[in-house]
Amino acid sequence: MSRSTPHNRFHSISYQETILPAEDLRLYVDAQFTSPYAMSAFVALHEKGLPFELGTIDLESNENREPDFAARSLTQRVPTLVHNDFSLSESSAITEYIDEVFSGSLLYPKDAVRRARARQIQAWLRSDLMPIRQERSTNVVFYGAHAASLSDAASMAAEKLFSAASALLDEHSPNLFGEWCIADVDLALMLNRLVLSGDPVPERLVAYATHQWQRPSVQRWVALKRPPL
Repeated sequence: MSRSTPHNRFHSISYQETILPAEDLRLYVDAQFTSPYAMSAFVALHEKGLPFELGTIDLESNENREPDFAARSLTQRVPTLVHNDFSLSESSAITEYIDEVFSGSLLYPKDAVRRARARQIQAWLRSDLMPIRQERSTNVVFYGAHAASLSDAASMAAEKLFSAASALLDEHSPNLFGEWCIADVDLALMLNRLVLSGDPVPERLVAYATHQWQRPSVQRWVALKRPPL
């Protein structure tokens, strides 16, 4: 059974694949389903097996600034999670909250050092490597858009990404820290900006990104029907 979004203002899809204690969970994401940060929150909810309603916000039309949404999102950004009467924006804050509040599969490593490293990876991918994010937008990943050759600045950023990812990955595990964690999704998405553009990427990192992309929770996001660009 679907729950309607307040005022029926936003498009919504109801996810209720697991029977759990009654919770009112709604995740607002971008209308094109291309935000890597919205994807991270979406994957986190699925990994926990939580039923939730998915609402879309058209950023191109500035729907995020309209009163209905602004009342729910302190930063007026997506993703925004609404849990009963509590609203939270910013994807890493959302995934940490989901992991702490709900039982089920862990999104972050149990070990404090590894958990801190996973959070570091998330923060770094959200604040650095701007030339890659500018020249390899997620339209490449989710729409198959073509892009020109990388600039020198983007190539340097790519080498930095490859160096960090290679240092982080254990050659005996397909995941960052042995067991999967949400940072694997974020890192794989950044790598796939390059992999799916046909840019040169070390074979080991291609294999890692490809493996992470096949995770069922990730494929649910990939399979969402997107409006034409």
